Amino acid sequence: MIKKFSLSVMTIAFLSVFSTLQAQTDRWQQKVKYIMDVTMDVEKNTYLGTQKLQYTNNSPDTLIRVFYHLYFNAFQPNSMMDVRSRTISDPDRRVMDRIQKLTPAEIGILKVNKLTMDGKKVVFEHVETILEVDLPKPILPGQTVVFDMEFEGQVPLQVRRAGRDNAEGIRYSMSQWYPKMAAYDRRGWHSNPYVGREFYGNFGDFDVKITIDKTYILGGTGYLQNANQIGHGYEDEGVTVPVAKGKNLTWHFIAPNVHDFMWAADPKYTHEKVKMENGPMVHFLYVKNDKTQENWAKLKGYTVDAIQYMSDNFGKYPYEQYSVVQGGDGGMEYPMSTLITGHRGLQSLVGVTVHELIHSWYYGVLGFNESSEPWLDEGFTTWGTSVVMDAVFAKSDKFVQNGAYTSYFRLAKAGYEEPLTTHGDHYNLNSAYGPGTYNKGAVFVEQLAYVIGKENFDKAMLRLWNDWKYMHPNGHDVIRVMEKTSGMELDWYYDYFIASTKTIDYGVKSVEGVENKTKITFERVGLMPMPLDVVVTYTDGSKEMIYLPLVIQRGNKPEEKGMPSLVMTVRWPWTNYSQEVQLDKPVSSIESVEIDPSLRLADVNRGNNKVDVTTLLDKK
Repeated sequence: MIKKFSLSVMTIAFLSVFSTLQAQTDRWQQKVKYIMDVTMDVEKNTYLGTQKLQYTNNSPDTLIRVFYHLYFNAFQPNSMMDVRSRTISDPDRRVMDRIQKLTPAEIGILKVNKLTMDGKKVVFEHVETILEVDLPKPILPGQTVVFDMEFEGQVPLQVRRAGRDNAEGIRYSMSQWYPKMAAYDRRGWHSNPYVGREFYGNFGDFDVKITIDKTYILGGTGYLQNANQIGHGYEDEGVTVPVAKGKNLTWHFIAPNVHDFMWAADPKYTHEKVKMENGPMVHFLYVKNDKTQENWAKLKGYTVDAIQYMSDNFGKYPYEQYSVVQGGDGGMEYPMSTLITGHRGLQSLVGVTVHELIHSWYYGVLGFNESSEPWLDEGFTTWGTSVVMDAVFAKSDKFVQNGAYTSYFRLAKAGYEEPLTTHGDHYNLNSAYGPGTYNKGAVFVEQLAYVIGKENFDKAMLRLWNDWKYMHPNGHDVIRVMEKTSGMELDWYYDYFIASTKTIDYGVKSVEGVENKTKITFERVGLMPMPLDVVVTYTDGSKEMIYLPLVIQRGNKPEEKGMPSLVMTVRWPWTNYSQEVQLDKPVSSIESVEIDPSLRLADVNRGNNKVDVTTLLDKK
């Protein structure tokens, strides 16, 4: 008996582990480890570098080719980015025809001069922003190989995100500056040319040494390893930094478990820092002058409060530092850091910092694919920006997500909306991309709370963080987390709201007295079905909720705090364009009937959502 019992336990344990492994076989991801050493010539704005890349093929596939991104090559006349910006009908005002006008000393260059795999030469070809590499031998599943590279670059005049000498005079905003191995996942290679949108990369470890003129101060991704040799406010308290010999200093950074590495440099930077009690060291690097001094001083407290709020509500920030760095051409997120322009009013400065900070959760740690699913990263971040700004900066007397909803409604009625499944670079119009990915994406998030209930939603957001950190979840994975937490089926919500441009429009068609009871008829005018919260207000001031869930959601949300008590639940088949409800109260006792007074339902026509019953009866 004992032997049989032990064997059974062992068998169950083995089957359990085996089942788990089987269930996760499609969620592998490649692993990278970069060691880079670069030397910057600040007079010529060029640099030379070496890169050792340890690449582990965790996929079930045999790889015969690999691809590197060479982003700086986009900043050359007649590049795909240049042509796209000059031919799209509503170009980004920051780009326009600026690339076309760059001189040879102002263009971006990223060139690989030598590349080997495990010591053997590879055949490679530069195809604008992609390096196509034919391997001397295949990389087998589970195999780790080492690529050794020599490369050179020229920093472009700041046009979009990366570059030198931006509009505020910052010397170097070094993002997308190194040859970066393209991501390979269950959809295959993501070797999309850089046309101006977002990024997607492999999680890994970075060990980066940057040699530059010793007057420059650096900040960005990674932990500085030689702070007591560098100084500039990074050194330990009470440590005297020796005067550096020679013209240059070498800065040594290490960044674990990130999918990109950004740095910025300027000899005029002021470096200030704040150590949180239960959080990271927060660094601020900016050029202090009359346009920055007052507001950047205030920014420090708001940034700390925002990090604390996000950590408390959406998952604890996992790194030991975060850096807010003046640079770039607006605001752009990077692991452990952001580049933002600094000549802003206080609300704008705090707002852009909070937005880029929140990206650290969704772009930085969850690792949403910003290129093929930009609505995920930008949508969650835009939604979070409104929530956090309301909590730490200024309380709104309006619906917190009102701005996102208003922008989405404008887009939905304009006639040029595209499905959010569209790749970021392939939108027909910038004016469809922005309101769609940022604002409709935010509406998607807020509306999830409406569909499954706020309590379920809050639990699901933490579950998303805990289950999917560093694993690149996609839109369907997000839906599955919401389903597992709520017990509902939500595939229809993704199919309608993300994969189509169908809109929501429900109305209260009629409210009629039938003997001593009331018959209410609701109608679906729009093509997208949704569950409805209907609030009935009585003449005595009391309120009750009629809940009409969809049959296809296979479940009901629980009653929500702050909402009227539930009087009845009626399931609505999506195929039916109308639904009747009967209340056991006379129509004379009802003041009004309103669909979703919480405003969370993205109904494009709220004019038919409410019926004032007392006015209706008076007219009769």
